[in-house]
Amino acid sequence: QVQLVESGGGLVEAGGSLRLSCAASGRTFRSSAMGWFRQAPGKERDFVAAISWSGGSTYYADSVKGRFTISRDNAKNTVYLQMNSLKPEDTAVYYCAAMLASSSWYTRKEADFGSWGQGTQVTVSS
Repeated sequence: QVQLVESGGGLVEAGGSLRLSCAASGRTFRSSAMGWFRQAPGKERDFVAAISWSGGSTYYADSVKGRFTISRDNAKNTVYLQMNSLKPEDTAVYYCAAMLASSSWYTRKEADFGSWGQGTQVTVSS
């Protein structure tokens, strides 16, 4: 079981940058692929990015590709989401989660992730 705590959200102007962090505890973190999701008001929670347990493989939602970068530091038990060129439509609560061991790589399904954090709010003003 992995426990996750997100941080780094805030208010930023369009075109700006933020870096989110997801601190993990639990002995399975280093063997778990990790993902970021986001949920805008009144909408479903959507996939943003995922990274393999080693950090060697990543994939992204089309809406953030080229602007966001997911990374991890297993020595610090932390996953990051660097967000550049932010747009108002990026406004959402951002969550990190651990990919379930039974899930297939390249999944974007919320049900294939578990151990959700509490989320961190990102607001992008126009």
